[in-house]
Amino acid sequence: MPENLQYILFNKPYGVVTAFTDDEGHETLKAFIDVPDVYPVGRLDLDSEGLLLLTNDGPLAHILTSPHFNHPKTYFVQVEGVVTETALRQLETGVVIRGITTRRCEALIVPEPELPQRSKPVTPHGPTTWLRLVLREGKKRQIRHMTAAVGFPTLRLVRVAIGPLALGKLQPGEWRALTPVEVEKLKEWLKPTAGRKAGGSPGNARGAQYRSGGRRSSGPGIRPSGAGGRGRK
Repeated sequence: MPENLQYILFNKPYGVVTAFTDDEGHETLKAFIDVPDVYPVGRLDLDSEGLLLLTNDGPLAHILTSPHFNHPKTYFVQVEGVVTETALRQLETGVVIRGITTRRCEALIVPEPELPQRSKPVTPHGPTTWLRLVLREGKKRQIRHMTAAVGFPTLRLVRVAIGPLALGKLQPGEWRALTPVEVEKLKEWLKPTAGRKAGGSPGNARGAQYRSGGRRSSGPGIRPSGAGGRGRK
């Protein structure tokens, strides 16, 4: 593991690839982040926005991205139409996508959130609904497939939290380093899952240095601080 561990919060804009290189000519993370040797933890689609964590801490990245640990990710999702209670319950209990039923999730209708304007503005042709979704899995374009399956296609998708890490006031294209206190809080939050094997039983999983018998909090608790440590756009 590198001696100089880095933990970066980034607000990924619409149209940016979650990588530092791209063969198709899309804008990449390299245009925004000048910290060497950090890599994205998970991904956001080209047309999705919001919170992305980058680090060179391999064990921590493994724990956060492993589908066996079910870490919650929170999204604000704008969809076409006026979402019905029936559709909302379908999203919560599971939607069949290509023969596989999605796991239970949290789904709520919410007022329009205060979010920065997207670089390519959404231009709906009728009424829309904003949803707050909390998922514990992350299949490719899952939310878009879920909302389309219940009759309400996604127009805009913004990830606002990964477990206890929250987007806060970071603007699209801005990044900042986690403070030492935030890093410790994140590791504490991960301790209960760090000692589990893929099957869910205690074992010598990667990242066992974060092992503990503590209990994991379920809600976003780490919020970005003010201007201190803010990176360039």
